[in-house]
Amino acid sequence: MRSITNAKPESMLNTLSKYSLIALMATSSFLLVGCGTTPRAKPANVIDRSGNSPEPAPPGYYRVKKGDTLARIALDHGQAPRDVAQWNSAANPSFNPNVIEVGDLILIKPPAASKVVKASEKKPASEVADAPAESTKPDVVAEPGIRLSWPAKGKVTGEFNETNKGIDIAGKVGEPVLAASDGKVVYAGNSLRGYGNLVIVKHDNTYLTAYAHNSKLLVKEGDTVRKGQKIAEMGDTDTSSPKLHFELRVNGKPVNPTPYLQ
Repeated sequence: MRSITNAKPESMLNTLSKYSLIALMATSSFLLVGCGTTPRAKPANVIDRSGNSPEPAPPGYYRVKKGDTLARIALDHGQAPRDVAQWNSAANPSFNPNVIEVGDLILIKPPAASKVVKASEKKPASEVADAPAESTKPDVVAEPGIRLSWPAKGKVTGEFNETNKGIDIAGKVGEPVLAASDGKVVYAGNSLRGYGNLVIVKHDNTYLTAYAHNSKLLVKEGDTVRKGQKIAEMGDTDTSSPKLHFELRVNGKPVNPTPYLQ
């Protein structure tokens, strides 16, 4: 290899130009690699600033949440679904009990006990009522105020707890399901998810009982039943094995039915 110092000027310039080009290419490659390996900035957190948080419902009303049905709303407040539908239709002629939307206001007490507003209106509570909020003190049942008979024969396989709002009584498909006390049938159908074929009996303005997962319903809404009367046949609708799921509601609140059973 010829020494640069002995080379001609033109040759030295060409050689230097080659070295400069190589150095420039190396520097560019380094910068490109550096840019390619620079970590990307973390995306900014997305914050919901829509301000669409639902307002509390005024006294005598319930604000619809996702997954609600009119029948479930009525059950959870100790009312007959038909009564709830009638109250809301009277307050709002355009009310459709089969089409309720999240945010709707639903009357859950007789209109005389509530300040009437359009039941499906989505106004904030502050705009519909200035009445003081209902007490949030939980309902406490110190002593059983109603005596119930066992609604079915069989082993109790599910006890009352936070997730199981009643007790489960195992049995066979077709075995009798009996009314636990005198009352009026306020619901007979299968529109409540998780309950299958369901009967709800209202005993008075405080107590109602629910009988779920039946294979056959023997009563209809509006029927008057007597304690011990056969109202359904045990089944496995909306569950994995034949059983009766039995609930007692006190002012709409599920309570352990065992202390009430004789």
